[in-house]
Amino acid sequence: MYAVIQSGGKQHRVQEGSVIDVEKLDLAPGQSLEFSDVLLLVDDSGVHAGTPFVAGTVVSATVQEHGRGEKIRVIKFRRRKNYRRQIGHRQPYTRLQITGIRRARS
Repeated sequence: MYAVIQSGGKQHRVQEGSVIDVEKLDLAPGQSLEFSDVLLLVDDSGVHAGTPFVAGTVVSATVQEHGRGEKIRVIKFRRRKNYRRQIGHRQPYTRLQITGIRRARS
């Protein structure tokens, strides 16, 4: 069984026990949360696609840690104008472990 959830404007394919990195959430490590924004659910009974979300489906997760991604260097350059700019960016993230996927039986 797996599901596609939406978090931070991005979609993530998850299954029980998987570890994903999402946009930084304001939660402490060890704290749990639930995603009700489930876009797709695939289980033994078939594929359930939401319009836009699958009703009654919840994905549970636990916060493992917070971190920062790899540095991305942004360089601006104009030839023959003596113009050079260089900046770096590290995107913060939250690492989650998926603990369960529940669907209310209808």
